[in-house]
Amino acid sequence: MDHLFTVEGASAAPVAPTALAAEGLLERQHLQEWVIAHPQVLGESVLVITAEFDRWADTDGVPARDRLDVLGLDATGRLVVVELKRGTADRDVHLQAITYAALVSRFDLDTLAQAHRDFLKGRGESVELDECRQRLLNHVDGDWSPELLQRPRQVIIAAGFPKQVTHTVVWLSEMNLDIDLIEVGLWKVKDELVASFTKVYPTPEVEEFTLAPARIEAKAAAKKLEERSRAQNAVHVIVGTGLIPDGALLRLKPRHGATEDIREDILAWVREDSSRASVTWNNNAAKPLTWKSDGKQYTPTGLANHIFTSVTGRTADGIQGTTWWDIDTAHVPDTVDPDEWEALSGTHLASLAKRVNGTSKDWTGLHTLLNAVPAGRWTTYGDVAAVISSHAVPVGTHLATCGQCPNAWRVLNAAGRVSPGFRWPDTTRTGSPADVLTAEGVHFEGDAATHETRLPLDDLQRLLGD
Repeated sequence: MDHLFTVEGASAAPVAPTALAAEGLLERQHLQEWVIAHPQVLGESVLVITAEFDRWADTDGVPARDRLDVLGLDATGRLVVVELKRGTADRDVHLQAITYAALVSRFDLDTLAQAHRDFLKGRGESVELDECRQRLLNHVDGDWSPELLQRPRQVIIAAGFPKQVTHTVVWLSEMNLDIDLIEVGLWKVKDELVASFTKVYPTPEVEEFTLAPARIEAKAAAKKLEERSRAQNAVHVIVGTGLIPDGALLRLKPRHGATEDIREDILAWVREDSSRASVTWNNNAAKPLTWKSDGKQYTPTGLANHIFTSVTGRTADGIQGTTWWDIDTAHVPDTVDPDEWEALSGTHLASLAKRVNGTSKDWTGLHTLLNAVPAGRWTTYGDVAAVISSHAVPVGTHLATCGQCPNAWRVLNAAGRVSPGFRWPDTTRTGSPADVLTAEGVHFEGDAATHETRLPLDDLQRLLGD
């Protein structure tokens, strides 16, 4: 059970829970709209395709009366079937979800595009069918996979779940059927209603240690889903943190899913045309790579598969494309410090994502920290990044482009030098950050600030705490 408190200093007062029904909130008009507006409660990168869907027919051609609450599509290419209950779930709610999953598992791209068009039209948005079809294709990281559509993930959202449901869902999950249980809670805090969505099953530990092994050993479709999910997650992590600036170059280095002989063949193929080895990064989670060879946009795995097939004439099987693309440190983006960029040499997208997983683009903590750095002292991109749980490269990019960061001139690179990417927010301002720092009392030897005025990392951490 969740506990909610209002806090005033050392005092914490419990907030009594309420319920949707008690507050006059309805399943369709309210709970369903919350989910449509905020599909992140269903999992990462879910696109809502339709809601209140009932355009299917039974074997006799008679339209069914059942309405599917919400149907989504995640970036791996799987459908997400959502069943909503504003109170405690019925004892057979999981059977409803399974029924809907079975029905939508027969849908194809055209069926989904038509459903999406009708859904948008009903909400006042006129979109052509081809545009809806392309929107679905663009949302998927990799090629459209009919076999993945046959394996929908189910999400049941309710105020509570009886034991009959939880016990059955646990067993079904062990049998390789994906069902998430999410509890919706409601509290009234000083005349304001606060809603929460808490995933009660499966927990991360269950997914990692109990369910994942069984799914990995299942059918080829499950393996394909695993590989695609991993690549998609890496891209979303990198885009979410802003680690790689738009326009940065990456170089091809085939790894996962290719034998040594095939890797050598690919590299020989690349030597015939050097543009085949280079891509430009853009912070678009759907297709972040623009291939120099044809100017088209790809996902990391999609392009790796295309290259594999172009060289071998065979279809790739389970490539993790995020391991195929390394940061090209020979070309430094304008907003990045060269020393910090050089530190990423030989690093591919998958390993970059591991470095920064859990960080975000919320720079509130950075601004608070910089505002507290006193005159006469300086710090580094790396130390600032460590304090706010980020990485030196996105910190430097933000400082170069923000225009509102306080005391940005007091952040230098690890050698104590002003980054070439530093820009004054006021473009008419003359003089270098080194001139300002010198006037504030920072000593320089040549073009590098001396270490006696550098803020130790512990002192920097205390500034954020203060």
